Amino acid sequence: MTITLTRLDDYRWEIPRTGDMRVPGRVYASSSLLTSGDSQEAFTQVSNVAKLPGILKASLAMPDMHWGYGFPIGGVAAFDWETGIISPGGVGYDINCGVRLAGTLLTESDVRPRLEALVNALYQNIPCGVGTTGSVKLSPSDAKQVLKTGSQWAVRQGFGEDGDLEHTEDGGCLPDADPSEVSDKAINRGKQQLGTLGSGNHFLEIGVVETIFDPDIAGKLGLFKGQVTLMLHSGSRGLGYQVCDDYLARMMKHMHQLGFTLPDRQLACAMIQSDAGMTYWRAMACAANYAWANRQILMHHCRRIMENALSIGPRDLGLRLIYDVCHNIAKKETHTIDGKPCTVCVHRKGATRSFPPGHPSLCEDYRRTGQPVIVPGDMGTASYVLVGTETAMSETFGSTCHGAGRLLSRTAAQKASKGRSIHRELENKGILVRWTGKSTLAEEMPDAYKDVSEVVNVVHAAGISRKVAKLRPMAVVKG
Repeated sequence: MTITLTRLDDYRWEIPRTGDMRVPGRVYASSSLLTSGDSQEAFTQVSNVAKLPGILKASLAMPDMHWGYGFPIGGVAAFDWETGIISPGGVGYDINCGVRLAGTLLTESDVRPRLEALVNALYQNIPCGVGTTGSVKLSPSDAKQVLKTGSQWAVRQGFGEDGDLEHTEDGGCLPDADPSEVSDKAINRGKQQLGTLGSGNHFLEIGVVETIFDPDIAGKLGLFKGQVTLMLHSGSRGLGYQVCDDYLARMMKHMHQLGFTLPDRQLACAMIQSDAGMTYWRAMACAANYAWANRQILMHHCRRIMENALSIGPRDLGLRLIYDVCHNIAKKETHTIDGKPCTVCVHRKGATRSFPPGHPSLCEDYRRTGQPVIVPGDMGTASYVLVGTETAMSETFGSTCHGAGRLLSRTAAQKASKGRSIHRELENKGILVRWTGKSTLAEEMPDAYKDVSEVVNVVHAAGISRKVAKLRPMAVVKG
């Protein structure tokens, strides 16, 4: 069935409420993005999410949306905390997949002469690829502490500084985490994967600040033109995947007990306040905390590798965390609905929190700027730094896009790349790339993604986040 959208303005489109939909769908996109890739499949998923109990205001999709498991990637939905559902498909398999951006005191001219040595050192010393293990081996008691306290555990073990926690969403720790709700299989998968990048679209990138759109906010974030940056994209590894798999299986088994019909089995869910809902909530928090600890450790290792490869000390490198954001998560938040504060469960799947200046969840450093939003692109184009806005709070439950969004499936990307040398194409642009796996570069080539600049222009023009800076990649390590 073809879903027809109603145009509200240049960047907002509505899927009218029909049939079993409890709320309308709302899509943020330009006309060209609206018809790209698997848009009809994604629109169907937006419509299906709108049929779930307790959903508030609208089922939302960001301009980087594409088809996903149950919910579209780029999907946002908020459910009443007392009467709504929670769904693993609305969080995703890679729980708290996210991005961490750090700035340095170096400029491109400082790094370019030794760039190849630097990317080689990062590739050789940061474990990446399917099933890789890291240098941090967890005892059973340590594993539980990681799941309970996330980045806090990593910093206590010497992997970073207390200031890193201030610049991490939620301080790098969700408070309701209960390791007893995580299966032994999930814990065993995570015991040796802390400090590993993972595979697929996960990466680390050495970039440079190419353009400053808002000098005042950029300065407050610690960004300047020509500055060398480090970006990390990773998540909860095998542990998070297993948590999602475990709870999807449980919820699918008991779908007949829900009391309502699901439009898609992949939307398997539970009422938030049920035993099944709360056990998933606590297990999901554990996986989220693991992911934060993972990125914290990755950044610490990258700092040491960069110092050694560039033959400089910590003061000269000046690596400082700007912010760490998560993309795949459900959060308990307070939002204004019909003029009244309401406690909700916000699912952000392939979407980033975009809280405005003054929000109490923000650290003191960013209370006046709004939350930093990190939007990575593909290997060959650009990434962006934005900040949150009041419009996002009123329209999208404080949410915005998370990246470029896939345009081609991995299979289609492999076909499109035949006969091409992707790494040579990138080198011709001045971008060095290292990778694992035969098909990684083909699956992750720039053509497989939407134009990240167009995606960012949509959220900026719609007012749900605000452009601060544009980053250009110099070197990339892919999982």
